[in-house]
Amino acid sequence: MFVCICNGIREVDLRHAATRCCGEADAVYRQLGKTPQCRKCLDDAEEILLDARAAALAGGAPGPLPCPARVDAAAIELAA
Repeated sequence: MFVCICNGIREVDLRHAATRCCGEADAVYRQLGKTPQCRKCLDDAEEILLDARAAALAGGAPGPLPCPARVDAAAIELAA
């Protein structure tokens, strides 16, 4: 099933990427070389990623790759 029509990303693509890419859906899209276009798919994509990661961890698989340091958007707003 296609999750993101704009980028042609299928559910199986997201499930495969879930334990190989870190971050939320938009970060995983970037790691797949895609950019969210209309963004209508991101909630569904996030749900698929969370489900796939939980299933992998329950099955004894290692967690997702370590992510680079995240920028705290709230801290940036307070500093501005």
